Amino acid sequence: MEFEQSQLLWLLLLLIPLGMMIQKGRSSLEQHFNPTLLKQMRQRQQTLSKRTRAILLLGAIALGIVALARPIINNGEIKVQSSDIDVMVGFDISNSMFAEDIYPNRFDFAKRKFDDFLEVMPQARVGVIGFSSRAFLVSPLTKDRASLKFLVNNMQFDNMSLKGTDMLSALEVTDHLIKENKKKALLLFTDGGDKSDYSQEINYAKEHGISVFVYAIGTTKGGVIKTPQGVLKDAKGDIVVVKLNEKIKELALKSNGAYLKYSMQKNDIKALAENIKAKFKSTEKKEQTIKDTQELFIYPLMLAILLFMISFSSLPRRRGV
Repeated sequence: MEFEQSQLLWLLLLLIPLGMMIQKGRSSLEQHFNPTLLKQMRQRQQTLSKRTRAILLLGAIALGIVALARPIINNGEIKVQSSDIDVMVGFDISNSMFAEDIYPNRFDFAKRKFDDFLEVMPQARVGVIGFSSRAFLVSPLTKDRASLKFLVNNMQFDNMSLKGTDMLSALEVTDHLIKENKKKALLLFTDGGDKSDYSQEINYAKEHGISVFVYAIGTTKGGVIKTPQGVLKDAKGDIVVVKLNEKIKELALKSNGAYLKYSMQKNDIKALAENIKAKFKSTEKKEQTIKDTQELFIYPLMLAILLFMISFSSLPRRRGV
């Protein structure tokens, strides 16, 4: 037998001085009455003595501490298979994602679609990264949907100057975070950035087994970016119009992923999720080693409750004289 919280057993030492006090202590009746007469009085009273009740209470406390220490029987280790799918989700947070050609803007639209994605992928572990000129971690892989929604919905970058879209940095972070997987899934919410050639990113994705799934957000007509100072302009004073870069489609298709252009339909992200499930179905099982243990805390806990009840149920009742 072992204890999961063995450090709590040290609390039993605190009961030793209390036990010694009970052993040495004498009640006020023992100090004033003959022992033979006192014995007869207690027999007529038909209750436990204070000392006996104190001993029962100490026993109940000791058993309660043992229960808190969680005694277990260790039956060894067993290997189980889990069916989780690991998906990293990357949010493009460059300036162009705050264009308002899609209401309310591309970035906020992406956050809404992320909530829809979580609903149709309940079995997946999801991690979140943000990337522009560099990538950073927002959340590691987790199944805690409430935390993921809170973190993503509270991402605010509209007051930051985030120029450029480095897709390669998102791929590198994905490879680092789920490097134990031979095949990795990366879902990107992006407008495609400003590159015309993604051959470097395609080669990296193939080399590291990353399938890129792109949810493209933006219009070919383009939109302007509003800032606290007004509409964003370039160095010449011309209004900047950012358009959807459909070249990102090559990265998705050539990395064995998928490409989906935005729509106002709520369930459009479901098609992308189903594609991820289909392509990772054969590799989703993972072998994990867990401990096979049997909890025993219920036994000392029930005995502690019994002793506690006995000690208090034997209190003397007041009788009229």
